[in-house]
Amino acid sequence: MMRNPKDLLRLLTFVLVCSCAAPAAMAQASTVLDGAYIKEHTRTKRVVPYTYIREADVMWARRVWRTVDLREKLNHPLYFPTEPINDRKSLFDVIRQGLMVDGSITAYDPGPLLTDDEFRKPLLKAQLEEIFTRLDTQYTESLTTGDLEMVVQRIELSSADVKMYKLKEDWIFDKQRSTMDIRIIGIAPMQEKKGEDGEVRGYAPLFWLYYPECRYVFANWDAFNRSNDSERRSFEDIFWKRQFSSYITKWSNVYDRQISDYKTGLDALLEGEEIKQALFEFEHDLWNF
Repeated sequence: MMRNPKDLLRLLTFVLVCSCAAPAAMAQASTVLDGAYIKEHTRTKRVVPYTYIREADVMWARRVWRTVDLREKLNHPLYFPTEPINDRKSLFDVIRQGLMVDGSITAYDPGPLLTDDEFRKPLLKAQLEEIFTRLDTQYTESLTTGDLEMVVQRIELSSADVKMYKLKEDWIFDKQRSTMDIRIIGIAPMQEKKGEDGEVRGYAPLFWLYYPECRYVFANWDAFNRSNDSERRSFEDIFWKRQFSSYITKWSNVYDRQISDYKTGLDALLEGEEIKQALFEFEHDLWNF
């Protein structure tokens, strides 16, 4: 029992503050369900494990690099929305959250020439912050003195700036199961690079991600389905079912060169289509009796 009047006054003040803060906290927490039902299927989805492949069962294998252009209509579910909304994010925003907030995936340095895709050097969080946020310095005229003042702005890397992804994958024919398996090994978001005149000069990879690790993140985020809102497939479903458009930029060769090293423009695209056709015909000829 409290005998000191000051202690009793403090207790009453504490109870009064808590009773006033509780309704305010309840007012901030929204209890409105934005929809007719709770969407929990994708959030709790488990990743389908890959089938184990023995090296002795690999009768044929080829490594392929391809580029996914998000400006193509079929790839729009990977690009939009450019700003997160209530129930959806773009693929790049999902990657950003996995790297910076959840820490569930690891980014790897593409090297000084941006050509290293072998997951050699993991990037630290400080290095990722420099990628996602850059400082821009500008000089503006002061409204009071008229002198030039230096203004430093923090500019966040927008999801709208990432319009391409590069994929590294293995095509493997398993003679034990008599199937052609396509395993995505790595994925790299590619940022638009602009010149001083504002014109796009090309695209460069920001970092590489080990795709088998990313599957556990991609499987729990919805991508838009144009035909049915109730059948929201995940980003993992899109890659697993090959529901994206892409073109081949390289496949394993003795020179270790890309198609762009010996062909340009339309000829490079046609060369990629010839490689795609060769992969298709190889699998088809296996079943040609």
